[in-house]
Formats: sequence, C-alpha cells, structure tokens
Amino acid sequence: MLTSIRRLLAGGLLAGTVFAAAPAVAQDDSGITISGNAAIVSEYRFRGVDMSGGDIAVQGGVDIGHASGIYIGTWGSSLDEDTVGYGHTELDVYAGWSTELASGVSFDIGGIYYLYPNAGPGDYDYVEAYASAGFGFGPGDLSVGIAYAPEQESLGDTDNLYVFADAGVGIPNTALSLSGHLGYTDGFLTYTDDSKAFDWSVGADYALTPNLSVGVAYVGAEGDFAPGDYDFTDDTVVFTLGASF
Repeated sequence: MLTSIRRLLAGGLLAGTVFAAAPAVAQDDSGITISGNAAIVSEYRFRGVDMSGGDIAVQGGVDIGHASGIYIGTWGSSLDEDTVGYGHTELDVYAGWSTELASGVSFDIGGIYYLYPNAGPGDYDYVEAYASAGFGFGPGDLSVGIAYAPEQESLGDTDNLYVFADAGVGIPNTALSLSGHLGYTDGFLTYTDDSKAFDWSVGADYALTPNLSVGVAYVGAEGDFAPGDYDFTDDTVVFTLGASF
C-alpha cells in the first residue's frame, strides 16, 4: 500500500490527515500500483506553520509505485496568497525508493521539489532530499527521518535541515487511530529570528468507510518567531475530511 511521503515531510500530519491512500487498481503483471488522496482541511499547517491564513484548504495527490520499491508522486494544496506570499497554490513533485529491510522494518529515500507557480516576483521554488526508517509493531508504527534542503536562492542562499519522529497506533476492534509528531527545523524555513524551531502535533482519525475518514489534530510550533499582525504558528485545532482512492 502506498502512503504519500508528503504526509511525513509536512510534519507528520497533512494538517490532520492521518489516513493512508489505498491503491486504486490492483497490481498487475507490470508491478505498478496507483493510488490517490484528497482532503478538505480547516487549515493547512506545514511543520507547524500556517500556510492558508487560517482558512480552509483543498488538497490532493497521486502516487505511482512499482514492485521494485521505486515511486513517483505529486501533491498540491491551496494557499492564502495575501498572508503567506507564495501565491495561491503549492504543487509538490517527488520520487524515491522504499524497501522492507526486515519484518516490520522499512526504509525510504528520495527527493521532493516544492513549486509555487502563482508566487510573486522572485524565486520561491526549492528542492529537498529526505530519508526515513519505519518500524511496525502490532497495531502501531514509528518512523524517524531527516530532510535536507541544500543552499539555493529561494532559501536566501542558505540551507535547511529538518528531523522528525512520528508515531501512530490503531485502536484494536475500532475504526479509530491515534498519532503524534515531533519535528525540529534549523535553517531558512523556520520563519524565526534564530532559524530554529520545534513543531509538534497530536491527532485522531476515524475511518467512516475504507476510503473515507475524518480527523482532528492539535498542532503547534515553538521558537523565536517574529511578532506580526498575524500569528502563523499559534497552536490550533485542525479538522480534516479525507478520501483515498
């Protein structure tokens, strides 16, 4: 089953989305599977930072995977162009390779390109490499990972490092699952005076059907954020209606 890497790199939860996308078609002789996901979220948070100005965001993506472990995918979200400055659309394109190292132990490595096609003058797009390891145990799972964006003009000619840990557990004999996330950022993308910040979230997801879920997450960020007219990192509750196909 394909699970969008974008969920992890955004900060554990795509603003509260904790479901995994199920394959749309069964794997055929080519070894290829295709899956998709769509969601409406009350607010889009990227590593604890509000990217939709406190407004509802529409999100969705498609993943194509091969039995060899190679995959490619794309994911997009609406933004608030007035308060964020990246325009009204984010589009991410990623590719990588994942494998099972042992029973319950997996590894994933790849790269992601963040594009903002409607941004104003200047360079906003950037690339990032990532790697993560996952560990499954009974109804639960744990993943730890790192993402690194090298020096590039859109990041103020500096780099950015992000490390994270995510945990999830399904409550036996129920449609309820719980999740938690902790991340640390060092670099341009922290939006802080000292370029360092923590982000975290705790959430719950309830599967209404095998392909439809509702979720709620409490999301926040801690750091030396510069004061302004709008607090992009104030703790908040995010609601999600998500579908997989």
